[in-house]
Amino acid sequence: MILKKMQTSTRVYILVAIALAFLPFINDSRWFMFLMMQIFVFAIFAMSYDLLLGYTGIVSFGHAMFFGTGAYSVAIVMDRMDATFASFLLGTLVAVVIGGFISFLAGMLTLKLKSHYYAMLTLALAGMFLYVAERWRSVTGGNDGFTFRIPELPGVLQDHRNLVIYLFCLLSMVLLFFGMKRITESPLGRVLVGIRENDQRVESLGYRIMPYKVLISVISGMVASLAGVLYSLTIRFVDTSVFDIQVTLDALMMTIIGGVGTLLGPIIGAAIINFAHHFLSDLADVHWIFQRWTILFGTVFILAVIFFPNGIVGTIQKKYAARKANQQQSKAKQEEKAVQKEGA
Repeated sequence: MILKKMQTSTRVYILVAIALAFLPFINDSRWFMFLMMQIFVFAIFAMSYDLLLGYTGIVSFGHAMFFGTGAYSVAIVMDRMDATFASFLLGTLVAVVIGGFISFLAGMLTLKLKSHYYAMLTLALAGMFLYVAERWRSVTGGNDGFTFRIPELPGVLQDHRNLVIYLFCLLSMVLLFFGMKRITESPLGRVLVGIRENDQRVESLGYRIMPYKVLISVISGMVASLAGVLYSLTIRFVDTSVFDIQVTLDALMMTIIGGVGTLLGPIIGAAIINFAHHFLSDLADVHWIFQRWTILFGTVFILAVIFFPNGIVGTIQKKYAARKANQQQSKAKQEEKAVQKEGA
């Protein structure tokens, strides 16, 4: 009854989420569940990046600093305190607050200027965070990183801990997807799209674009921090690689391949890139040419951009909209001809 009242797309999303929830009961191997958890985590991270790039037109080269902040915050808190649910919630809260503060600070300093200043500042800040993480070994463990324990689950759930973490990551992705979808479809989202298309025209309509840019920057940074929390939770280990620029570039590729400004696209992009990373690297044992799997991955990326210039989801949506417009035009012409015949 509830599903009937929802939009068709929403029903499809919920049915897919339910199918993903039952997937571990079909294939419960550890590597597969870990791969799926990585997809959920990086889908959240890529969606947070899409809020900036796809909906507001803001380019960030240092988005990994929010991801790394979330990963280190929950890891340090749970390493220094007892591994309890209270410490996990405290670490998550610390991650969200720090991520929001950093994004607010970066936004206030540069977003009133052109977007490339924001990109450069975030890149510099990410480099600074990486340097501090490498040098502050007493806290971060440096390049070696450190492991930490996670809270034990009650009763029989402890025996199925990987399944519980899998479902928790899936639920987090679904809730954050619908939350960000609600934001982008709200009046706030329409203002953001207007800023992306022509910020001067939006200003001429009486909007102050600076608060909107800072607000979406803060939301994006907080969501990226949550992705970092989930990442460290799944592997129970953290090191300085979470601040690497490659993490940001992965989010950029996920967004571009899936479809910029779609939210669903980053999820599909995260799935494609994580599966490609896994299976292409495994092919190294098959033939020597696959030892340079990054070249093959680059080829896949180039082909995806050529055949899907607007991303997979964006291209499909564009073709569907064009087809629907053609159908409406042909229907209007048929009605016009019918009216002319009746008049004659």
